[in-house]
This record gives sequence, structure tokens and C-alpha cells, in this order.
Amino acid sequence: MRGPRPTPRPSRFRARGATIAAFVALAPLLPAAAVAVGTLKVDAALPYVCTLPSGQQPATVRITAAFPERAAVGEEIRPTDVTTTVEFPAGAVADLTALKAATVRAETRLTVGVTQNDRRAEATWRGSAQPVGVPADGPLALTTTGDVPTLTTDAAGDLRLTAGGLAVDLAPNTTDGVPTTPASLSVACVPGQDAEGRTLLATVPVGAGTGTGGPSTPPVTPTAPPSSAPSSAPPPSSGFPLPSSPTDRTFPARPGTASGAGRDPKGPQVGQPADGGPAATDEDAPGTPAARPAAPPCVTEKPTPTSLSAYITGYSNVRKLNGATLIPVSCMLIEQGQMEIPTTPPPEGEFHFTNLSPGQLSYQGRKQTPPFTSTFLTFDFQPVTATMVLEQTGPITIDTLVRIIFATGDNYLENTVRAPLVLRVLDVEVNGVPLNVGPSCRTATSLFSSDPQPAKYPGKHLVMVGKGKIPLGLPAEGYVLTSGGPLTGEVTIPVFTGCGAGGENLDRLLTASISGPGNYLKQIQGQTCSAGLETPPPDQCTEDLQPLLVPKPER
Repeated sequence: MRGPRPTPRPSRFRARGATIAAFVALAPLLPAAAVAVGTLKVDAALPYVCTLPSGQQPATVRITAAFPERAAVGEEIRPTDVTTTVEFPAGAVADLTALKAATVRAETRLTVGVTQNDRRAEATWRGSAQPVGVPADGPLALTTTGDVPTLTTDAAGDLRLTAGGLAVDLAPNTTDGVPTTPASLSVACVPGQDAEGRTLLATVPVGAGTGTGGPSTPPVTPTAPPSSAPSSAPPPSSGFPLPSSPTDRTFPARPGTASGAGRDPKGPQVGQPADGGPAATDEDAPGTPAARPAAPPCVTEKPTPTSLSAYITGYSNVRKLNGATLIPVSCMLIEQGQMEIPTTPPPEGEFHFTNLSPGQLSYQGRKQTPPFTSTFLTFDFQPVTATMVLEQTGPITIDTLVRIIFATGDNYLENTVRAPLVLRVLDVEVNGVPLNVGPSCRTATSLFSSDPQPAKYPGKHLVMVGKGKIPLGLPAEGYVLTSGGPLTGEVTIPVFTGCGAGGENLDRLLTASISGPGNYLKQIQGQTCSAGLETPPPDQCTEDLQPLLVPKPER
């Protein structure tokens, strides 16, 4: 594969073939300001294999972008015009039509490995899209755009970018505009066999004097590209992935680089998205050097070797108000359960086991989230601002089924989180005027969902589902308890009780405005901290043994 060439007329240039494939992953990591050194337009396609409920399906992932051809040491590398298109075949579309989906909204997360000399990092290229129609048959193309992290390096040397796993979250709706059942599908995609040797997407020279706008030297393609396994992958095992420290998230310093004689360089560092938003500091960006965002304390008292702590956040729709509320960054304390063998024999060629892990919210000694405030327009014009908390009323459980495929060595994980949570309203303002709801305003019962095993798990509780995969030799995809990821579900908000003061009963008002089914929920869990290990991983835990990584909410 040959490297990119300078493009004097980027508006007319459209590269073809293997040269384009070399440009794809680098585009979103380069600065718009570098147009002076030459701009390259990219339009490339890679074969992927995606795991849907019906099984594995081939897909084509197309990436377009524009980026400068090179960078200087210390220069912020920023992308422009980045899009990701996933083209699903007719067989994959059948999974959506089976749900009677008329439209579908997509969000994507592409993992890109970044290497320079002996140092590595990872970036996550996120994208989202407006809903598109689901065809009755035939292929379906979903194009997303969104935040793409910048990249800087304080060392000279070739910067190489490698395509990794792609997560696609689908939110299908029926012809009536309501979510299907289930309300979401999480699709994990990896480069297909035909992509072998093509996952090295770009090699960018970085060094003194490279930002002058002069002619560039074509990037050198290594004779043996890095393994298609991005560097942050913990080695898969035959069991549930226990808390572990990836071996390649910290690297030996190498003095004497162009960034300053004798100073130890850090190498490539992932920074802010191209739109200037918050730095990528969540579980999808291991190695990110950005400062840790503000988060409530999350300390495990008397930790055991199986103790985990993690931050969670997300969004929940409020269907009646045609809006969404942000679930604040909250502390979750988890005790990883023991492996159990199911009584039902697995299919031939597979080994199954389950793992039930209890958890609890923790905020100032109480089992709840921090207070959070949301503003909605009631009747489409009246602004109402409410301050609320979610209070845990029973044990939270994470039920994991692990399927190990002997033929490939891959692990597939199906995670179901059950959480009994009451929504308590603390304060309300209507058009800026306080409305006294009293000290006991809350939902009459826990928020609840339809449980796939109601006999085994009776009672009202919300249910969230996350699917994950640990391919042999590749990083984890989707949701894994130890490394985090997305969990989705659909929740019913019960009627309210205890609302009002001074003899005024506001229960019916809040119930009519908020309560009801069909509220889509998406929670993001960050990388866990294994606080009970003899040597807690420094890339997972702070010095005082709290989770290092704070996730960002996703819609």
C-alpha cells in the first residue's frame, strides 16, 4: 500500500484504490489549520463483519475525510469533513423489519489505534445520524458524522493509524414513531478476513520542519503492519474477563527526541474532538492524557479482590415531554460474581457460563445518583425546570452470559442489568416561579421495564441490556463489565405520589405531564477500577483508588 500524495486541487481530487485506504483513519486526527501544507480528500471502503441478533453479516464501512498531509512536533492535529457510512446487506435489514421498524437512527464508534515508535494510544471516532427509512428489502446505508478527537505528539517519527472495531447502536421506531421492542440494537463489527493487511490506514510523518508546506515524502508502509489487534486489548481468556491491567497502556520513555533533548517524550496523545468539545476521556479512549473531568467521589470501603468501581452517565427520554434528561456522572460499586455453569447444555462447539454481580449506587453515603436538573417545555411552550435524584430501593444486579466459541476463541457476552430505582423530585420551577412539591414527591414504585425472565426476577425494576464481544487477539467490543460500554433499555415512569404542600395535591399534575411508557434509556459505563487488587492498575485507578476514566453521555 502506497502512502498519500499532496493534492494541489483538493476540490477536484478523488483518489482511488489502495492509496485511499492509507488515508482513511488519519483524517479525523489532523488540524484544519494545516491546509497550508496540502489537503487530501479521502473516500475509502473496508470490508467488515457485523454481529446482529440473527448472526454475522458482511458489511462495508466507508469513511470520507479531509486532512493535511503532515504535522510538526507538538502541532495539534485536527480533522475536517469526517463521515462514516455503514452499508448493511439485505440479510441485516431483515433484523429491523422483523421488529416492524419503519425508521432507524444510528450512532457509531470506530476504534482507531495510533502508534509512534514504541508508544501507543487509541482514539474513538464517534458519529450520529438522523433517522432514515428502513427498506422493505435490499441494503441499508447509514451515514454518521460527529466528534472526532484531535491528536498531538511531542516526539518525531512516523505516526501510524490502524482501524479497529466498530460499534453501531441502532434505535428503530415503528410507523407510529414509537420505539420498537426491544428499543435498541447494539451491533459489533470487526474488520473482515478480506481486510487482513489493510487495517494500517495511514502513516504520517511528524517532525521538525514538516509544517512548512513544502513537498512531502510518501509515508513508508511497514513490511509487517501492526497486528489487527489494537494495543489496548487484554488477552482473551476462557473465562469471564477479570479485572486486569492491559500491558501496553504505559510505555518506557525514550529521551533525545526532536521535542527536546533529554526530555522523555510521551508520544501520541488523544485530545479534544474536532468541534472543540470535551476531551475524550472515557473508556473508548484508553491512554488519553487529558485531565480527568470532575466527578463525585467513588471510593470502595474495604475492597476485596473482586471489588470494582465505575462511573456511569447517560440520557433518558421523557416521551410525554418530547425531550431527554441527562443522567449525571454517578458512582457505581460492584462486586464481581463467581462463575456458574448453566444447567442447559450449550450448543456443540461452545462453552457457556454465567456471572451474577451485585452493585449499588454511591453518593455521599446514600444509594442514589447526585441531584440533576432538567428543563422541558410543557404543552410545547411553558418552561418547567425540575431537580431530581434516582434512589436505589433494592439490589442492582448485572447478569452476564458468556459464550466461548471453540473454533475461533472468541467470547460473546450478553449482559442484563436490573435496577430498582425510584425517581424523587426535589424542586420544580414553572416559568421561573417555584412550585412547592414538598419533601416526599416521588414515583409510587420503581421505574420499570419488561423483564425477559419475569418469573426469576419478579417485581418492578428497570432493565438495560448490553452485548459485548472479546475477539481472539482483538480489543473488547460493546459492553463488558470490567471495561464498560453502552447499555440500553426502555422504561416506564410510574405515577407520582406525595407531591404537594399546604394542602395542594400535585400528584395528578406530575403524573399527567411525565408518567408513561416508551422512554428510551442509554447508559454509558466507564472502565472499572479494581481497587482491591494488591497493585491496582494505574491506568484504571487514581492514586486514592477511584475510577480514573469518566465517561461521556451518549444519546
